[in-house]
Amino acid sequence: MLNKSPVSLSRRRLVRSIPLLACGLVIPPVLAKTDIHQSSKILMGTKLELTLQNADSQLMSFAANAAFAEMNRLTDMMSRYRSDSVLNAINLAAGVQPVNIPGELMQVLKMAKAVALSSQGAFDSTVGAFKNWSFDAAHPSIATPQQIAEQLPLIGSQGLVLDERRSTAYLTKRGMRLDLGGIAKLPILQAGMKKLLELGVSNAMINGGGDVLVQGQLNGRDWRIGFRDPRHPEKLLGTISLNKGFVASSGDYERFLIQDGKRLHHILDPKTGYPTHGPRGVTLVSENLEKINGLGTAIMVSGAQAGRIKIQQLAGVDALIVDRDNQLWTSHGMARRLIAA
Repeated sequence: MLNKSPVSLSRRRLVRSIPLLACGLVIPPVLAKTDIHQSSKILMGTKLELTLQNADSQLMSFAANAAFAEMNRLTDMMSRYRSDSVLNAINLAAGVQPVNIPGELMQVLKMAKAVALSSQGAFDSTVGAFKNWSFDAAHPSIATPQQIAEQLPLIGSQGLVLDERRSTAYLTKRGMRLDLGGIAKLPILQAGMKKLLELGVSNAMINGGGDVLVQGQLNGRDWRIGFRDPRHPEKLLGTISLNKGFVASSGDYERFLIQDGKRLHHILDPKTGYPTHGPRGVTLVSENLEKINGLGTAIMVSGAQAGRIKIQQLAGVDALIVDRDNQLWTSHGMARRLIAA
């Protein structure tokens, strides 16, 4: 249930919105040809969809199952919602001792520390210490000012110590918690795509809750990716064509509460403990995972202007930002790619 605050509970309501900013535009299953395989599973708290094209239908089915199994394995490893995950083992041992971790988790944690450094703390994986917020429709919760004040000293990527030689991770303060929700998904999608390629499927789209990874083509044409409008999530801003790479999105409408007419969404500012007041939505396109992983969350925290400056300094990254005033900005590369809906 919601935590008590000066605002009457009867005046609050939970709002659910369409969860995707970016979505793959693929053929409907009813029109699918025999050389196209489509399947989906609930993973990472969202609907994860695969669309594959290959002449061998048995191979596609086998490869899809193998890709789902690999992504499920990594999700189980990095989920803060599983009591038996390796990630939660690190959280439970905070302030006590280092924990041995697999190489895949080490790479994600290294990326998390790198993004925290490059964003001056706008992205920080230790926001898991803000444990009293919940944007789950069934069990919503709003953190109190006292709870946030108690948890703020536990935030800081410098408190995550990684030892690659010993393959260990250590949180230096009791009560620190990692939350990899803003940085684990793209590497997990990448691992799924790697499995598909290893098994001989070179035309594939993986669509997971606003993040998309594509390789090759569909019916001889580059994949078409639709961008939802964060101001009107039921509508599309436009589409792009993509042969290889990631589309990563962040937005304030994916999971949120409305409290006295104010939107409180799931992206928290590590410096305040409260939902950000930055852009409405950010969409990034790149072939390079390291350049965009965690960047959308960082821009949501640091603001649209800081985001524009950052994007203009990055080669190989195209971006679309809808700011707090609902103004749309696109990088030069994105302006060339985007076809208006």
